[in-house]
Amino acid sequence: MRSLIDIVDFSVDELKEMMDVAIDIGNNPAKYSEACKGKKLATLFFEPSTRTRLSFEAAMWELGGSVIGFSSASSSSAAKGESYADTAKVISCYADIIAMRSPVEGSSYVASINASVPVINGGDGGHCHPTQTLADLLTIYKHKGGFDNLTVGFCGDLKYGRTVHSLIGALSRYNNVNIVLISPKELVLPDYIKEEVLEKNNMEYVEVTSLEDNIGCLDILYMTRIQRERFDDPEEYERLKNSYVLDVEKMAKAKSDMYVLHPLPRVNEISVKVDADPRAVYFEQCLNGKHMRMALILKLLEEKAKDPVIVDRFAGEKLLINRYRCTNTKCISQNEQELDQVFKVVDEENNVCRCIYCDKLA
Repeated sequence: MRSLIDIVDFSVDELKEMMDVAIDIGNNPAKYSEACKGKKLATLFFEPSTRTRLSFEAAMWELGGSVIGFSSASSSSAAKGESYADTAKVISCYADIIAMRSPVEGSSYVASINASVPVINGGDGGHCHPTQTLADLLTIYKHKGGFDNLTVGFCGDLKYGRTVHSLIGALSRYNNVNIVLISPKELVLPDYIKEEVLEKNNMEYVEVTSLEDNIGCLDILYMTRIQRERFDDPEEYERLKNSYVLDVEKMAKAKSDMYVLHPLPRVNEISVKVDADPRAVYFEQCLNGKHMRMALILKLLEEKAKDPVIVDRFAGEKLLINRYRCTNTKCISQNEQELDQVFKVVDEENNVCRCIYCDKLA
């Protein structure tokens, strides 16, 4: 039995299989209308969400299943101090599959190794957001026919943007994908992603500050908002929040087949006038997200039926237990009851180790 914690938990072939199923779901919804009859999805949302939570709920209803859960930490036993591990064990008694979002990095992974049902990471802090990446991939796939030989620009909050981190990880497994990183210097992509994803996979990338000067070379533009909730300093957020605005004038400089994606919600980084441009596909992205979540639910429930044994995503890797302590204040290892401090060895020669929960360097 597998869960989905990071997009790289699934192979390229498995992603292609799910995209094909998602397309078939869109074309033949009646064919899948009772595929999950008698099954229950638990949505455990410890952090505010509109699209992700509702798309999971719509996905399960349209598969013929039902939904239980909560939409805020205040309405769960987390408000009483219950651990994520205990929550996962309890909810496993009530549901067949769990979709979870939390501001705590590593929370979905801890839930997955304690639950007896599959767990889907609906976003864990600034770490990963793999189901948004499924929506992103399907949108690109539909409009570009594949992922090889694309130039993809990421614009906005690249430091805290978990959707950016997940999509870059997914694209790293395709051929000749060039990356343009557009951000203010305060919000550049974390070094570990540049070193261990882009450079390790020999991906060409550049870091720039101007959207207007670079939009003309892009095949895909992935816009992101500056995320107020990820900033510890409100003044820094206020200073950076209007760094980029995609408008009609900038779109005029783009290729005729350059498509704009955005994980949403939009604040003011894309003018509403851009919505009428056929290259603006961020609302289509939402529909694609629902279909991909339907395909994912089907896949995970099918795998659980074949083999109910929990598969740990770090099985076989070299791990160091309780040798280091994670310094990330948003990491689950800071507060979860009796949770081991575990680091994976990513470069043995240079003694480079990362927390398995949040990817923070030792």
